[in-house]
Amino acid sequence: MVKHVIVWTLKDEYSASEKEDIKKNIKEGLEGLKGKVPGIVEIKVYINGLESSNTDLILDSTFENEDALKGYAVHPEHVKVATEKVRPYTSIRSCFDYEI
Repeated sequence: MVKHVIVWTLKDEYSASEKEDIKKNIKEGLEGLKGKVPGIVEIKVYINGLESSNTDLILDSTFENEDALKGYAVHPEHVKVATEKVRPYTSIRSCFDYEI
């Protein structure tokens, strides 16, 4: 199996309440991909970081294998969520993929 972990920082231009709404929308969109995109074993988005955090949210997902992760990257449902709910609102994205 393969883990796919992404950490995002939202753009500074949003207020705290706007950021809460954005994070909820990202969580709903990404977690809603399970069952729609083949190869997803588990997909969770964490949005309630402690004050010691210096990023806004994290995606922790597991895929059947590397080919499933590659398919997810270009799957139309994922592309739609990334284009509409994630990219317009984030300023920094860090990704780490690894086998488990």
